[in-house]
Amino acid sequence: MSITPTSAQFKTNAHHALGDADLQSALAHVPTGFVANRASAIANLPEFDALRDSARDIKNHTLAHLDLYLEAYEEKVKAAGGHVHFARTSDEANAIVLEICKAHDAHIVTKGKSMISEEMGLNDVLAAHAITPVETDLGEYIIQLRHETPSHIIAPAAHLTKAQVEGDFRRAHVDLDRARNLEEPETLLAEARTILRQNFLKADVGITGANFLIAETGTSIIVTNEGNGDLTQTLPKVHIVLASIEKLVPTLEDAAQILRVLARSATGQDMSVYTTLSTGPRRADDPDGPEHYHVIILDNGRSSMLAGPFKDMLRCIRCGACMNHCPVYQAVGGHAYGWVYPGPMGAVLTPALIGLDQSADLPNASSFCGKCEEVCPVRIPLPKLMRLWRDRAFERHLMPWTQRAALGFWAFFARHPRLYRGATSMAIGMLGLFGRGKDNLNALPFLKAWTKSRDFPVPQGGTFQAQWAKRNAGPQIKAPKS
Repeated sequence: MSITPTSAQFKTNAHHALGDADLQSALAHVPTGFVANRASAIANLPEFDALRDSARDIKNHTLAHLDLYLEAYEEKVKAAGGHVHFARTSDEANAIVLEICKAHDAHIVTKGKSMISEEMGLNDVLAAHAITPVETDLGEYIIQLRHETPSHIIAPAAHLTKAQVEGDFRRAHVDLDRARNLEEPETLLAEARTILRQNFLKADVGITGANFLIAETGTSIIVTNEGNGDLTQTLPKVHIVLASIEKLVPTLEDAAQILRVLARSATGQDMSVYTTLSTGPRRADDPDGPEHYHVIILDNGRSSMLAGPFKDMLRCIRCGACMNHCPVYQAVGGHAYGWVYPGPMGAVLTPALIGLDQSADLPNASSFCGKCEEVCPVRIPLPKLMRLWRDRAFERHLMPWTQRAALGFWAFFARHPRLYRGATSMAIGMLGLFGRGKDNLNALPFLKAWTKSRDFPVPQGGTFQAQWAKRNAGPQIKAPKS
């Protein structure tokens, strides 16, 4: 593992996040931005649900025949003059990148946004070998200045306020006029564009991710809103594409269908500003483009998911809709999850890639409201998959003994209905007495942690079962004799 996860400290991370005033201020924009924009975009596309079904079916078909499509893609890339490298682990992928960079005496590498490069910990590896990586996505550039990792898969700096970004720019860009105006987002953007343009022109190698790899043509597709991906892959003499095995789709038409749900789910746009297709290095009559084209396809544990119960997670197209709508993510942000992938999709994918022993708390970081599944453009049953991880954590005794004891206590009563009804009736009665004259309880024995941040409604009447029995115990009207 190239980067050290802190997912095992999720509870501590979340506690710190809840007390971070700047973070809470920044996160307030998530529901008012992404969520509202998606709702508007979906409302204007009546066939959106049908497109989701189609996207799900395309991904399922591809995963069922992934070996064939990987071979077909490799053949097409080679025919176009490119090279395909398969890496089992992050370390293997990093070694391939280093080999390519050293072969071309690279000193500066520009990078488009790539979650796979984050998964690999590529920036640190390059820096350790005297190769300077420069993030060119604005959000990625900002967090690189801060030596942080992305807190969101499509908005890496979603955890930051404008004032924090201004402070980072003044600290990092010391050669510029101290009296310059950085009050507006436009001035921050213009300054970043000026700095990055110099690196675009000096870069020896450009590295991008891939939203899709097309088996039919050997094409890689990226979607961006800034155009930085285009400059990253066309100006340097070498272009490296980093992708994981599940990014394959059979045809360009398949990719076009999925693109219709991707941007709407991610940012609420009909389409991203740039959708860029690359197929091999430049041809003899091309005005620009790289002289060398390499694609590195990373497994890193995904092939083991193909035949298991978590296969559906490989449909993910990295839109971020699940985290945008997740009340837990909206409260604590992405860094609390402790690794590359946050939110509900991270709660499912992270245990599969780094091990449940290092991330057992993540599947529990959910209210199970079901909103993540409701908005997923490829219909991944995220709550179901989180429940599967919870089951495994319980079986492997990865849960705290107090939780296991509480569940065992409840299970005993659940297996003895009469005891269950008696115990719950007694508990309801005691809670009613304890909360007499109140609407809510904010302090309960054994539930102090739960009631610390929420109220417990005082029971009104008996248990649900008792009230149901009473409601259905009224006089019965006999049917008249015929």
